[in-house]
Amino acid sequence: MEIGSRNVTGANLRNRFSNADYVGFDFYAGENVDVVGDAHKLSHYFVGQDKFDLIFSSAVFEHLHMPWVAALEIQKMLKVGGFVFIETHFSFSSHERPWHFFQFSDMGLRALFNDSMGFDLIDGGMSNPISGYFSHDADGYLRYSPVPELYCHSEILCRKRSEIEGFEWGSVDIDDIVEGTRYPMPK
Repeated sequence: MEIGSRNVTGANLRNRFSNADYVGFDFYAGENVDVVGDAHKLSHYFVGQDKFDLIFSSAVFEHLHMPWVAALEIQKMLKVGGFVFIETHFSFSSHERPWHFFQFSDMGLRALFNDSMGFDLIDGGMSNPISGYFSHDADGYLRYSPVPELYCHSEILCRKRSEIEGFEWGSVDIDDIVEGTRYPMPK
């Protein structure tokens, strides 16, 4: 299943899955959309149907007003042993406002698809480096300063290792989110 499958940019990925039962899911009807709905309620559209081997999404998660809810819905709809691939924006111009809510690092995506939710990380990262600097309109102490470590995209690939019943975000241990690391200590 592709979440955000409507052909907006000229990229229709359906043909890359010619040997699979592809389902295109989007908030609006259009080219490449089989099921119209809200990703925050994904499981409601597939009651009694088989779960998916792969759920993927490109440039959608920044537009979800509660991406943690959509992540849980993806977990519900994915088979054990199935894969989730999410690619979204880390540093990108504001777009489709007011429906542009979040930017994600690779660790932000890992927080959404975490160990407590039954996901094993296969790979994640940041891609498409950007060169940036603060403009002449920035506060004086920032004006024209370079902005290091900008990347257009972040992505994550996880495998669902187990079903998790009754998952609640409030019960997630911080070590399951940041994989045993801690926020840097004060100097």
